[in-house]
Amino acid sequence: MSIWVPELLSPAGSLEKLKVAMWYGADACYLGGQKFGLRSAADNFNEEELKEALEFAHSRNKLVYVVLNSFLHDEELKELPEFLKLLEEVKVDAVICSDLGVVQTVRKHSDLVVHLSTQASCLNADAARFWKDQGVKRIVLGREVAIADAKKIKDKVDIELEMFVHGSMCMAYSGNCVISNYTQGRDSNRGGCAHSCRFEYSLAEKESEEYKKAYFMSSKDLEGIRVLQDFIDAGIDSLKVEGRMKTHHYVGTISKVYSEALSHYKNNGNFLSSQLEEWERELRKVGHRDYTNASLIEKAGPDSVFNEREHMENEYVVGGVILEKGDDYTLVEVRSPFTPNDEIEIIPFHGKNVTLQNNQLMDVAGEVLEKTRPGMILKLPYIEQAQSFNLIRVRTRP
Repeated sequence: MSIWVPELLSPAGSLEKLKVAMWYGADACYLGGQKFGLRSAADNFNEEELKEALEFAHSRNKLVYVVLNSFLHDEELKELPEFLKLLEEVKVDAVICSDLGVVQTVRKHSDLVVHLSTQASCLNADAARFWKDQGVKRIVLGREVAIADAKKIKDKVDIELEMFVHGSMCMAYSGNCVISNYTQGRDSNRGGCAHSCRFEYSLAEKESEEYKKAYFMSSKDLEGIRVLQDFIDAGIDSLKVEGRMKTHHYVGTISKVYSEALSHYKNNGNFLSSQLEEWERELRKVGHRDYTNASLIEKAGPDSVFNEREHMENEYVVGGVILEKGDDYTLVEVRSPFTPNDEIEIIPFHGKNVTLQNNQLMDVAGEVLEKTRPGMILKLPYIEQAQSFNLIRVRTRP
């Protein structure tokens, strides 16, 4: 008897990041086109990249969802049907919408499956039932919903539910924030969020001239690795990782960790694994603020605020990507500069990472290098566990 686990849904800020996420275990990816989404600063996908993304995913029995989660005005809604035609042609598996007008336009002009974005702040069963009546197949619940409350919604409304399991959190109701509009002249609900909540602000008590520096609106990052059982018990259909603006290293590492954890459950029926602490160590190797369960178990309180300057000094980087493996060599395309003294390890698609020892670095001509540079091809010794497209992780030494 096969044990059910939720879908693992990872972010894809670019075509290469989509491939990385899926190589490392994501069941599906969400991405944006050139318009109509809320991450205008991401690379996003043009028509050819959309076609390649769908071909790549479907050839591996994986899914692709396209975000249409911006709040549109009438003139923009007129342009949407043409884009919907393209999404149907490339066989997109679903679109993610926030705006009721966008939902109605998608339903009127296409047969695309509609998912409701977390931006719509669906927090209760009555709202879920309303959206189901509008033709929505899946609801990405507002981030304020606890898993226990999500189960109540699931029990009352026969509809797919998706929840965030990892990534950056927003201090506003599921992103419905206008601070960027006032501080930067950028509309956060139409793709221009400047992350003003992460800035340092000066606070002064009434009738006091003393100012205190504070990051009182910045939230800690979500980490749900230890509550996966709760998601499963609640019947949550999809677990979503935030981060279309994040790095290849982030996308690959997070996808691998949660994929391995869910696979362990599927094979064993529990999360009682000696790997749990190792999974948590891996999650701390990506750039992150302090971690929190946010509102997954109980309502987020003052301890969920990240009230300090952001620091990413522990973040590892992608030093390179394995191109091919020969009988006695491994070729690597360098992405970030590193030296023989740096910590270097290969992240395989499955299983434990491989730390490289005695790191003599050599180019394809056989010249010994003191430091690599991006774009060059590195020739390493034969590495048995290596596969094409594995990431090379590097932590540079001070």
